[in-house]
Amino acid sequence: MEMDILSSAFLSALLVIVLIDLVLAGDNALVIGLVARHLPKDTQRKVIFWGTFAAVAVRAVMAIGVVWLLKIPGFLVVGGLALIWIARKLLDPQEGGGDHKVAAAQTLGGAIRTVVIADAVMGIDNVLAIGGAAHGSMLLIVLGLLISVPIIVWGSQLVIRLVERWPAVVLLGGAVLAWTAYGMIVQEPLFKSWLAAHPTAKPILVTVIFAIALAPWYSVHLQPKHKPLVVLLPGLLLWLLAFEAAEDVWHLEVDYLEANSMRDYAIQAARWFGWLPIALMYLAWRGRSAPVAAEQTAAK
Repeated sequence: MEMDILSSAFLSALLVIVLIDLVLAGDNALVIGLVARHLPKDTQRKVIFWGTFAAVAVRAVMAIGVVWLLKIPGFLVVGGLALIWIARKLLDPQEGGGDHKVAAAQTLGGAIRTVVIADAVMGIDNVLAIGGAAHGSMLLIVLGLLISVPIIVWGSQLVIRLVERWPAVVLLGGAVLAWTAYGMIVQEPLFKSWLAAHPTAKPILVTVIFAIALAPWYSVHLQPKHKPLVVLLPGLLLWLLAFEAAEDVWHLEVDYLEANSMRDYAIQAARWFGWLPIALMYLAWRGRSAPVAAEQTAAK
């Protein structure tokens, strides 16, 4: 269906598409900027150019095949896992997320590869949103793709400048990717009905995703005495949420105000104190393994 380009319906749809691009194309700009931030200036321009080209090309292809892609079982889960991997890669100092820089000749190819994968995964939402806003108008879809180009180019350059001034912006980028991954996974048709029937599963899932995606940054930037918190805090949250899930699935009473039997009180004791021996064993294991790791690093 084509609309008159001077009609209010066309102009309002175009405005919606601009807003969609500002929100969703920003994700692509964020990834490109984070991937390219440690490269020389001339190489950064190449990554921004090819990353933008990949983003637009991927969206053009997806505009044709996105409906078919979404019918593939597990497609959104695979995409979500890919974003988690990309987030870890961006936050890993060995991959450029810290103070260690990889040789530019090797990094250019790796950076473009990472950007292309991210574009392919993150472009799904953009294509679906623009396709819906365009109401079948191919002209609006093409305009949506063209409008996204300057947003991605300028956004990538802005991200690079922000990271140079405030390195902690990298962590925010990882969080955006982790949240996008969570959103894709919970929209997977294979799990959607199950998640709707078990609402406590979503907090558990988002905790696991954020813990896995952001762990490389925390493990590098925290002081050694605080590094166990990278595991202990998400672990404690998962422990408590597991009891909420048990209440949901097996109808156990986990609220101490509602406890009325010895079994209920035993469950409460396990809920609030059962994690302590596990945490102590983890700390003891770290205490024994840390000197060994230090000796191995010194030997190298």
